[in-house]
Amino acid sequence: MPTFEYDRRYVERGLELVQDYLLSEAAYWPVDFQPPIGEPPYPLLTLESLLLSMHRMLALQGNLLEEVQTTKLSLALDAIHDRWRVAWEKKAIRACQARFRMWCTYLEEFIEHPEAHADRYVYEVRLRVFLALLEEDCVKIESLKESLSGLDTYLRTVLIPGKFIWADELQKGFPVENFWYLYGTLPNSPGISSIGLGN
Repeated sequence: MPTFEYDRRYVERGLELVQDYLLSEAAYWPVDFQPPIGEPPYPLLTLESLLLSMHRMLALQGNLLEEVQTTKLSLALDAIHDRWRVAWEKKAIRACQARFRMWCTYLEEFIEHPEAHADRYVYEVRLRVFLALLEEDCVKIESLKESLSGLDTYLRTVLIPGKFIWADELQKGFPVENFWYLYGTLPNSPGISSIGLGN
C-alpha cells in the first residue's frame, strides 16, 4: 500500500504540473520524479489519480504535521479547481468517459469468464472509485449517470458482501455508505447473468 509520504509527494508534484495539464489536450501527463525508496513508480498525472492520492492522505494522516500538510495541499487543490473550473470540468468529463468504458469492459469480461476475472476485482474496482471521485464535475453527463447506475445495480446483485478489500489503514477514508463496492468480492463461478448491465 502506498504510504502517506508517497501520496504527499505525488500531490505536491501534481500541483506544480496540473495547470499545464489542464490547459493541454493530453489525457495523461508525466510527473518525472522518483517515489520514496521501496515504493512503486508514480502513475502519470490525471485528475483522478491526484484526487485518489489526496483521498488516501486524508485517510492515512496520523499526526499533527501530516494533518497540516494534508490541509495545505487540499486547499491548494481546491483553489486550482476553482480558478480553472471550466478546464477542470472538461478534463474530468473526458476522464469519466474513459474510466467508465474501462470499468464496463472489466465487468463484461467478468460476466463472460468469472473464473478468470473475479480475482482482478480488488485492483479493477479502483476504476469505480475514480468515477466516484470525479462525479461532482461530471453531473452534466446524464447518459453516463444512467449507465453507471445500471452497472451499480448489476454489481449489487453479484457482489458478495464482506470486509474492506483494500488496506485496513485506508478504511476510514472510504466509508461503506459511499464506497460500498470496496466491501465485498465477486464470485468466481460461471453462469453469472448480465441483467442490469448498461452500455
